[in-house]
Amino acid sequence: MQKQQNNTKLISKERIPTLKFSKKDVLQDSSEKSRRYDDANRATILSNTNRNKSMITFKTASGEKKCVEATLWGLDKDFVLLRSGMFLPLRSILEINYC
Repeated sequence: MQKQQNNTKLISKERIPTLKFSKKDVLQDSSEKSRRYDDANRATILSNTNRNKSMITFKTASGEKKCVEATLWGLDKDFVLLRSGMFLPLRSILEINYC
């Protein structure tokens, strides 16, 4: 599952543990960070009630943009929990779109 989509590589969620993430947030603006958290919260609610998947676009430590289609099961201030038990740092997420 590796398509190109606007310079963003679609990967399988099983590859997430092999990736490295920066300690710096990919978003600088506080309103964008707030919107990202709200989007993650909404995606988690939709995933848990309707089993909807979301397309999550994120950036790795090397600056590569990647995306993954996944079901969000949980959220805290630092991470999103994906269905398969994998965690993705919230600070690495650029956007979340609902499928």
